[in-house]
Amino acid sequence: MRMATTILGSIRRDMEQDLRNLNRAVVDGTRDAGRGLKQDLRQQVVYAGLGNRLARTWRDRSYPNQGLNAASLVWSKAPHIVQAFDRGVVIRGRNSRWLAIPTPQAPKLGIDGKRIHPGNFPESRFGKLRFVYRPGRSSLLVVDGVRISAKTGRVGRQAKGDIYTKSGRLKSGMTTVVMFVMVPQVRLRKRLEVKRAASLSAARMVGQIDSAWINRQ
Repeated sequence: MRMATTILGSIRRDMEQDLRNLNRAVVDGTRDAGRGLKQDLRQQVVYAGLGNRLARTWRDRSYPNQGLNAASLVWSKAPHIVQAFDRGVVIRGRNSRWLAIPTPQAPKLGIDGKRIHPGNFPESRFGKLRFVYRPGRSSLLVVDGVRISAKTGRVGRQAKGDIYTKSGRLKSGMTTVVMFVMVPQVRLRKRLEVKRAASLSAARMVGQIDSAWINRQ
């Protein structure tokens, strides 16, 4: 009886140790799967040409829980942007029939320090925006009477005083510059495959748990 009790006690201890190792292997494998998925999604964003800033919005968090029910959560801090490029959505202007797209000649920031749009355009510097309707083509918002530097190509301030000649033409050296292209909508091309990356990560997770289990033997 003593020998049987000793053997059973040894088996029980071995089983408990195996269970602890299995719990830790599941935790490690699940955590590695989450981190791997985060890196895959970050690389996907960069390869799609969407920049490092959006790529770094992907985050992961590991939840050990009770071991066998461990979990990892991967999410983006810019979900609306990621979703737009993952689905390929149509973007329309808010409360307007037009969506204003800045041209390279437009300043990057508006008078409030935020991304440029017609509402925060620095008219005190460049003059008032003028709407140019073009039937069958994209309409424009332009500024008149500005000068463009021959060295830098940058748009300068609007000239002071009268910018037109008596015949109604802009004076010499002054020009009209397009600041915004106005379109009714823009369709974003699908450039991300978030679900596919998640599916591949889930398929690899079993192998990652196996590797973690082997490393604990």
